[in-house]
Amino acid sequence: MYAETLASPHGRAEPERGAGGGGGHATVVVIGGGQSGLSADHHLKRRGFTSALTDPDGDRTFVVLDAEPAAGGAWRHRWESLRMSTVNGIFDLPDFPQPPVDPDEPSRTAVPRYFAAFEQAAELPILRPVTVSAVRPVDARPDGDLLVESSAGTWTTRAVINATGTWTNPVRPHYPGQETFTGIQLHTRDYVSADRFAGLRVAVVGGGISALQQLEEISRVATTFWYTRRQPVFRDGGFAPEVEGREVVAKVAADVEAGRPTGSVVSYTELAWTPYALAAKERGALERRPMFTAVEPGGVREADGSFTSVDAILWATGFKAALAHLDPLRLRNELGGITMRGTQVAGEPRVHLVGFGPSQSTVGANRAGRQAVTGLLRHWKAAAVA
Repeated sequence: MYAETLASPHGRAEPERGAGGGGGHATVVVIGGGQSGLSADHHLKRRGFTSALTDPDGDRTFVVLDAEPAAGGAWRHRWESLRMSTVNGIFDLPDFPQPPVDPDEPSRTAVPRYFAAFEQAAELPILRPVTVSAVRPVDARPDGDLLVESSAGTWTTRAVINATGTWTNPVRPHYPGQETFTGIQLHTRDYVSADRFAGLRVAVVGGGISALQQLEEISRVATTFWYTRRQPVFRDGGFAPEVEGREVVAKVAADVEAGRPTGSVVSYTELAWTPYALAAKERGALERRPMFTAVEPGGVREADGSFTSVDAILWATGFKAALAHLDPLRLRNELGGITMRGTQVAGEPRVHLVGFGPSQSTVGANRAGRQAVTGLLRHWKAAAVA
């Protein structure tokens, strides 16, 4: 159901507030405070948008609703042993160069500190922790307001820039007998360090970058077995952002523009022979096995019918875009994908997705923030003269 609305003196719908208050109106609501969201915030402010919290009657305002209790986005949850020397690289936030960082510092502390400094310098209107449960239209008009229902009340807005990433939507495959397993089962999202697996027999499931990093770590202290659905492909040679990087972005962009669901990161980039990958290979940990067919109380049933006893299963099976709150807008097509034109959802100029599809990388997230703001302003200008 649509939330009840009252006419405002500004000629727009205002949400009826509950006993707890909260909510309000903002020209743009940004959902998510990770890198892509912060980039969008920067460009909104640069183009003259003011805080909906301190200037609620302003002509162009914005507010940021972030589910985290503090700055850092998903980086706050990375495993403790993921150091700055290991991550694939953090691109500078707009007009805010990163300070020198200790390569041995955990990314879960270094990146949030950098994001927090950016937020403070930019004086951004961020509300947190705020969970958005749904975004829905006020009425049937294609240019009407949207309602953003959240734990901070209901906000009415002309447009949403969605920057919710993937961390809250882990992929958790199910195999027969999985619920009978008597050992440890956890997802990458719950992984902290290899210490928990010391001396155990561990099945690591997944063929992505995180799976490879965690496999290498765990193989130092435990007996590991590596399972993937497809044969992992390691890339020979380097990966230059200006060459291979652009090619990958073009491939992902082609998929989202065609409305096809995007694949995993490594399905586009392949795996690289990083120092940790080479270390795992030297240790014999990269002996890949095809996926097991079932899970039993004490282990897994192999594809050839044999049994392997394991004490733990790490499902390093990745994440998908966290977009369930947008379901009321019916953005998905018959293929299950979302057709995009740049950062804008095709046919829905009120909604831009950043940090999605080709803009999942940190450099792509920066560009997407600028592109989303530019796209909104261009659309409103065209609508005003139509």
